[in-house]
Amino acid sequence: MEIYENENDQVDAIKRFFAENGKALAVGVVLGIGALVGWRYWNGHQADTARASSQAYENAVTALSAGKPESFTAAEKFAADNKNTYGALASLELAQQYVEKNELDKAAAQLQQGLAATNDENLKSIINVRLARIQVQQKQQDAALKTLDAVKAESWSAIVADLRGEALLSKGDKQGARTAWENGIKNNASPALSEMMQMKINNLSI
Repeated sequence: MEIYENENDQVDAIKRFFAENGKALAVGVVLGIGALVGWRYWNGHQADTARASSQAYENAVTALSAGKPESFTAAEKFAADNKNTYGALASLELAQQYVEKNELDKAAAQLQQGLAATNDENLKSIINVRLARIQVQQKQQDAALKTLDAVKAESWSAIVADLRGEALLSKGDKQGARTAWENGIKNNASPALSEMMQMKINNLSI
């Protein structure tokens, strides 16, 4: 550390420091201020984008629920254009509408699109469960089993077990179905679901 004999020496040292490093400091200050302003702008932009997406999603779903023919095209465009949670939710809603119209291929396509759009694991679990249910209906048992393997959350274990049993039974694997349903009953299934799986197990014996 330098030892200064008097105040003037300190002032001179400060002057030399800024003369030698002033430009770098100025750039650093500018960059720091720029980063702060940029960060605030980005956060504000993200918030505005989220609000806009939320409102557009609400409009699309409301129109879809009203059953207007043109609403399907608008909702599909929204789902395709928004690679985020709102887009995935729109795909989920569209899939439900297509199931009600018995257009299972279109429903499955929307669910696949929804899976690709979101990183939210809870939402992915919902989408995968619904996709597996459709695949069981379409007699795509192996695809359904693979889809169910992607559902890792413990809270879905009983529902997954029930669907796994359905897929295995459809393949002719009665013992596999029995094991799946027995596991489902053990995995804290709701009383109604437990009762339903027990009935399915009982029916295997008939």
